[in-house]
Amino acid sequence: MTRIARLFQELKRQHRCGMVAYLTAGDPTPEATPHFIEALERGGADLIELGVPFSDPIADGPVIQQAGDRALAAGTTVEKVLEIAAKVRKRSEIPLLLFTYLNPVLRYGFEKLARDAKAAGIDGCLLTDASVEEAGEYVHTMRNAGLDTVFLAAPTSSERRLKLVAEYSSGFVYLVSRTGITGVRENIADTALPLIERMRAYTGLPLAMGFGISTPEQVAALAPHVEAVVVGSAVVRQIERDPSNLESFMRDMTRYLKSDVS
Repeated sequence: MTRIARLFQELKRQHRCGMVAYLTAGDPTPEATPHFIEALERGGADLIELGVPFSDPIADGPVIQQAGDRALAAGTTVEKVLEIAAKVRKRSEIPLLLFTYLNPVLRYGFEKLARDAKAAGIDGCLLTDASVEEAGEYVHTMRNAGLDTVFLAAPTSSERRLKLVAEYSSGFVYLVSRTGITGVRENIADTALPLIERMRAYTGLPLAMGFGISTPEQVAALAPHVEAVVVGSAVVRQIERDPSNLESFMRDMTRYLKSDVS
């Protein structure tokens, strides 16, 4: 059982919605990322999505794109991200999900990535632009290494795609609350709750919802409906603005999640 699976078991036991925090590895430097992860964990994050910077991030909004540019300029590669994960793992058991695009993984190699990620203490992988219809080889390789495979489901996903996402996902399913790119939004999209209901019909896996979740009030609104809430652009923006306040920022985001929301 992965750390991700154990986390969601514990969240269920506590009757609590979890907090997933995304950050771009290597922004502004690879050396800074482990310290940011420590701050996020102290602030209440339950799982970290460790983003691999990529030169053509089609799903990312301007905040994460700019963070990726800074990370690439600082020399961050897949290898460097795995080194970061290994450093974090020496001091923490927080689940780590590698969040990346297909192209860097193809260049690195599925089998090599599975082996090296497992050795570094990564618990699973999410390929944002991977076609679930063609994911059999990738899933087989990752699962054989003991890694979870997380897939995205969006409001525009067909019923067939939702079924495949359910079939190939392990650990949890990542629900995209709205169409379009990542980024801070003022309101939760009207498509969010219907997507949760549709996905529940196909899987008993935990559901985590992200894309545009940027305020404590939005977290509180989603918490009764999903097993975890994902905050991404807001975290990356906070790192850019004032990294010294990251722990306090995360405490504000998670304050609604510490009581029974079942």
